Amino acid sequence: MTAVAEPAAAEPAPSTALRVPPVTPPRRTWRPATHIAVDLGTANTLVLVKGEGVVLNEPSVAALDATGTIRGIGFEAKRMLGRTPEGIRAVRPMKDGVIADFHVAEQMLRRFLKVVMDRHLFRVKPTVIVCVPSSITEVERRAVRDSAKSAGAKKLYMVSEPMAAAIGAGLPVDSPRGSMIVDIGGGTTDIAVIALSGIVCDASIRTAGDELDLAIVHYMRKTYNVLIGEPTAEQIKLSIGSAMPLDEELSMPVKGRDLVSGLPRTVVVDSAGIRDALSESVQRIVNAVRRALEVTPPELASDILEHGIVLTGGGALIRGMGALLTYETGLPVRMDDDPLTSVVRGTGLILDNLPRYESVLSM
Repeated sequence: MTAVAEPAAAEPAPSTALRVPPVTPPRRTWRPATHIAVDLGTANTLVLVKGEGVVLNEPSVAALDATGTIRGIGFEAKRMLGRTPEGIRAVRPMKDGVIADFHVAEQMLRRFLKVVMDRHLFRVKPTVIVCVPSSITEVERRAVRDSAKSAGAKKLYMVSEPMAAAIGAGLPVDSPRGSMIVDIGGGTTDIAVIALSGIVCDASIRTAGDELDLAIVHYMRKTYNVLIGEPTAEQIKLSIGSAMPLDEELSMPVKGRDLVSGLPRTVVVDSAGIRDALSESVQRIVNAVRRALEVTPPELASDILEHGIVLTGGGALIRGMGALLTYETGLPVRMDDDPLTSVVRGTGLILDNLPRYESVLSM
């Protein structure tokens, strides 16, 4: 007698409701996370735990509903940029390297720290070091302090991003030798000449990755009559963006909305056009580096001439950025091995040796 197979039960239709995806943390540990470093950047937030390294690297984006409740953060929220229905908005609470929306930034930081703390079976309120731009105002500093304390920090320290980046890049910041760092982040570009654990002279401009993305959006609108979003502009920048002419120019198809017909449209964009679109913003970064060099003491200037400039941050990944700085200043330029994490790695080194680097911290 032939058995009749029972029909398989129909799978329930997937829910279309927006919800925060469950986070599956790595293996939990008994060791408490007593010391945490946070690089609260405009584009990405990185969290490092002493003794474990970088444990979280997520976009600084939050999705909120009509009541202001966070419905998603990090990668999940970034995928919603430009795609959200009515009643839900995806926002960046960080603007130009500092907190623009205190309420959202506090909830986002609290959620990130909770993800990190959930890795540990034994929990304590941690000591937290947060990286901030060198040009931060006292009002902006207070917003960072309040957000971290509300998120659960027992004790809070702050360190300037160029100092942390220099330590992460392996520069001898506590020696008399002058070192120059150029950190091109998402919201700010921080330039500093460092010696004896202090910033001798610096320049900070709010021209960085976000400004470059906006320049590409304007270029596509003006040249092709095509409207694109910031995520698409960022993809163009990373794929074919350059600061100097390339040996072989690149091109890529770009999808957007035609401003004349209102219909979807694909255009082919080349790297020469994108380079022209980025040139004004890139030149502002170059001019800031030149201004910092102009006020550098002669003895430190000779050290920089010998040892060169170190380039960190996401903007360092743009093709030809180091070559352009060398062309404009005549100084050797090298890029850090991992420019995206140099700031938080430097803060981790501070955590590993607090007595040595105590003078670079502020409350």
